[in-house]
Amino acid sequence: MPRLDRRNRMTNIYPLAAPLGRVLLALIFIVSGLQKLGDPAGTAAHIASGGLPGILVWPTILVEVVGGVLLAVGYQTRLAALALAGFTLLAGVLYHLVPAGAAEGMAAQMQIISFMKNLSITGGLLFVFALGAGAWSVDAKGQAAPAAA
Repeated sequence: MPRLDRRNRMTNIYPLAAPLGRVLLALIFIVSGLQKLGDPAGTAAHIASGGLPGILVWPTILVEVVGGVLLAVGYQTRLAALALAGFTLLAGVLYHLVPAGAAEGMAAQMQIISFMKNLSITGGLLFVFALGAGAWSVDAKGQAAPAAA
């Protein structure tokens, strides 16, 4: 684990940023996936409203819950982040951007805002994909510690 430096308090929070960021990104997927388990038929109907087969409810739940847990604990983090980024972008286009074109007024604005949130989440996931899990992750446990100077 990185040594905490009393002279520069800002660097003291660096080791916390990666695990906290991973957990915060993962929460939306874990909670959303678990909520879908409460009403799979309703979720299937919603999926079908975007032009996809409703049977995709089960892979959707699997991607959200398993991908979210993998991201949170930092195991196979890059793969999980990339899968969740693709999922989030596709969901944003099908369930927010496309419906925004058919909506008017405030409803259209809310769909665009939701689409932009999906884009932001996708961006955060791409950062995780590019930089890896960071500190306090299962992935980091398998890496050799840096040599002392």
